[in-house]
Amino acid sequence: MKNKVIPYGRQHITEEDIQVVIETLQSDYLTQGPKIAEFEEKFAHYVGAKYAVALANGTAALHLCAMALNVKKDNKVITTPITFAASANCVRYCGGEVVFADIDSDTYLLDINAVRQLLEASPKGTYKGIIPVDFAGKAVNLEEFRELADEFGLWIIEDACHAPGGFFVDSEGKEQFCGNGKFADLAIFSFHPVKHIASGEGGMITTNDEVLYNKLLQLRTHGIVKNNDLYTNSVEFAGGKEAYPLWYMEMQELGYNYRITDFQAALGNSQLQRADEGVQRRREIAKTYADAFQGKNYIKGQSGKVEGHAHHLYVIEVEDRLGLYNYLREKKVFAQIHYIPCHLMPYYRQFGWKEGDMPNAENYYKHCISLPMYPTLTEEEQQFVIDTIDGYYGK
Repeated sequence: MKNKVIPYGRQHITEEDIQVVIETLQSDYLTQGPKIAEFEEKFAHYVGAKYAVALANGTAALHLCAMALNVKKDNKVITTPITFAASANCVRYCGGEVVFADIDSDTYLLDINAVRQLLEASPKGTYKGIIPVDFAGKAVNLEEFRELADEFGLWIIEDACHAPGGFFVDSEGKEQFCGNGKFADLAIFSFHPVKHIASGEGGMITTNDEVLYNKLLQLRTHGIVKNNDLYTNSVEFAGGKEAYPLWYMEMQELGYNYRITDFQAALGNSQLQRADEGVQRRREIAKTYADAFQGKNYIKGQSGKVEGHAHHLYVIEVEDRLGLYNYLREKKVFAQIHYIPCHLMPYYRQFGWKEGDMPNAENYYKHCISLPMYPTLTEEEQQFVIDTIDGYYGK
């Protein structure tokens, strides 16, 4: 282990993955071909949703969700400060106002009680929506959030980038998988290399709402439609006589080129076949960490063994986080910090956010460190990580 680098996350690319990409590169389509529709269909089935729209990346997915839900200038949307900035930025892309609510110190998820306090402190209609995040792979209880959202007339975007294959247990004891569309209006996923399913870059939106689905398809491709029933210009203008010519299309609103390629979708399809296997291995790794750190006084908190957790990350909280971080790097263990609270990023400070506004999130940030977590992490490598941490604290 002396010279081996152990990152916090990494992709797992097999020979089968490579072969399907090669076959796609040798096919007639590099983009806008059959592999994309195949990926969408299979992914929707995997999470239990009716519809899926594949995109260039998770950030594009968030942006189109906000657009499809008509986020406009000064609309207020609530989200968590412990997330990658894109969860909040999608609101700003549309001119909306991001309002942060604190996290629950035990789960690290958006605190539903903090959200309720915000909503009850303002007249109904003040807020438009909520963006809860399945942080580290732990699923938000969206049944509870749906009830709250309905009470105040809000939509929900579930940021499930960390949690394909994750689930929560509802009030009837049923497993509700992330992105299944039963509670959130829209859900988004990412296929960045360190995520459960890697396609280089890539994202997905899932929904059960046909109107939103069709809106997303239009926004994904420049706002262009190719549908005789939707055209607004006349047949004559289009260059036809009794029917619109086959070449005709209309840009009906300002959309974006947020398309994914066929070879990325082919890789995603291949990776999807191993998704359950990958989640199971992540849970095994998480159990090993949890058991190893149980009862050790220098571990102030950890992700733990939680039912339904998809374990994109394994987070512990420690004293002297900087010292441990640097020591691990000296030993070639490249742990990471997830995340710097969004409300204290310089961009968001300009809107008045300051230290002390989110005490739970800020306290978490002072102590959190993400340990190596990926399916190809070996038992020997994980034990080295554990022993190195124990050694740093003199145990």
